[in-house]
Amino acid sequence: MSPVTPDHPGRAGGVSAADRPVQRAAPARRVPAPRAGGSPRGRAPLPVAAGVAAGWAALTSYLPVAIVLGLVQLGADGATLTGALRTALAGWLLGHGVPLHTESGPFGLAPLALTVLVLWRLSRAGVHVSRAIGARNARSPRRALLAAGAVGLAYALLGALAAVLVGAGGPTVSPIRAAATFAVVGTLAALVGATRISAVTGLLVARMPAPLRDAVRTGLVAGLLLVSAGAGAAGLAVATGGGDAADMIGAYRTGVAGQAGITLVSMAYAPNAALWSTSYLLGPGFAVGTDTAVRTSEVSVGALPAVPLLAGLPRGPVDGLGALLLAVPVLAGMIAGWLLARRVARQAGPERAPQRWVELLAPAALAGPVAGVLVGVAAAASGGPLGAGRLAQVGPVAWQVGAVAAGVIAVGALIGAAATRVLTRAPGAATRATD
Repeated sequence: MSPVTPDHPGRAGGVSAADRPVQRAAPARRVPAPRAGGSPRGRAPLPVAAGVAAGWAALTSYLPVAIVLGLVQLGADGATLTGALRTALAGWLLGHGVPLHTESGPFGLAPLALTVLVLWRLSRAGVHVSRAIGARNARSPRRALLAAGAVGLAYALLGALAAVLVGAGGPTVSPIRAAATFAVVGTLAALVGATRISAVTGLLVARMPAPLRDAVRTGLVAGLLLVSAGAGAAGLAVATGGGDAADMIGAYRTGVAGQAGITLVSMAYAPNAALWSTSYLLGPGFAVGTDTAVRTSEVSVGALPAVPLLAGLPRGPVDGLGALLLAVPVLAGMIAGWLLARRVARQAGPERAPQRWVELLAPAALAGPVAGVLVGVAAAASGGPLGAGRLAQVGPVAWQVGAVAAGVIAVGALIGAAATRVLTRAPGAATRATD
């Protein structure tokens, strides 16, 4: 008697195929298609996202100020934790461009290193809020503006609160001025991050005419080259006067921690010195007090405060080999023009079809105003009063710096672009003549 198995359905005890239960196919699950901009599960209400992002940006930019100024006050007599935190809050407001009104007058010289940190953290806040509301890669200017405006509003509330806290036991700060400044700074900086993460920046660049796009790019490159040259010159000047700077730091008698804090404060104003040096190379120069001038043709200063960065001030007018510094701005424009000509040649394709001169020279000429606006705005941000006395005027005159930068960069870019076009066409012309 053979064993009965399921594999033998005809035998006794076996299960035939007809007797087996029919397995019905389970209905397919309907999975909703993800919407553009991200998963709805990861979204958050706009007020919550803006408040958290703005608060985190404020905290991450305030903590370095608290640490640095805490080191400065570490060796001071009668220093308290509350006073140190309030002083750091005042410095944080100053980094946003909010002036402080003290007994000796207004104090409005913003440390631009802190300003750069603030702008970076706010741009990241715009990125985070755009992601939270599902605007990533949405290519929607309206949603980018909505995210940036929400960050600006939340940041304005924090600025007003900080002004009230500082005014309770320190220098006077206008809450209205603080709120307005924080709203503008927060919105503009967050808009940069929001437009980038939502792909609006790429959309705007794609719709921009090619000559204007090349002009903006060339102007930005020329402006950055110019400021970099100014930073190098300022660093060289401070290194040359390093002995005087060390003596100034040692004269504070605040101990090792206090001197480290003073050094870090000086480094926070290093971008200011770089922009002052840029205006010096351009010609307009800058002032370190009323009725003072620091230019390549004139150096007229009086008694100066014991600030380490001022140890690198020139002693007199430029002469000898130092006159070569006057060619640096033109050289920056020529380099930008050279890069422009190479980029236009690459865009012509592998056959390198000849381009019209206007397609090259028009962006080179427009690069000058773009660089002038960039350098002029930066120069305006680098100055400010240090009281109501003779230091009420510190820094360059912004419109003069911007106007000279626009002219010099335009001339340099035209020379660099035209020379590159002529020199790169000569070998090709010789080859065609031989063929």
